[in-house]
Amino acid sequence: MGIKDDAVEVRAQGWRTLAALHGLIETELERALHAESKLSVVEYSVLDALSRQDGWHMRMQQLARASALSPSATTRLVNRLEDRGLLTRILCADDRRGIYTELTPAGLSLLAEARPVHNATLERALGEARDIPELAPLVDALPRLHAVS
Repeated sequence: MGIKDDAVEVRAQGWRTLAALHGLIETELERALHAESKLSVVEYSVLDALSRQDGWHMRMQQLARASALSPSATTRLVNRLEDRGLLTRILCADDRRGIYTELTPAGLSLLAEARPVHNATLERALGEARDIPELAPLVDALPRLHAVS
């Protein structure tokens, strides 16, 4: 194996470690959020992203990027959340083709209920991950990553 091959393997191992950490956290969050609030991780992420916007709304394309979903998956998710009364869609006043997705008071209320569950579960999952030697350096790097962005 040459130096170039070694570099590829190092990056691949880093990716596998990141995927393992993500999987561990997402599994715990999925379980806790569903049990407490009947929300999936991606549903929570959408509500959270909307709550961080001025006026609690975003264009559908922005929401797709924020939730790391395809446009069609975002539409299906918004449909489900709208059916539950957590979101609503409104036409953009400036561009009639544009559609905003907006958090409803019920969505904001459910998010407020789910946020402490999410945060406590995330903290617990990261603590458990820190006890796994392969994941500990990545967990320890997370606060530094936030400081950079």
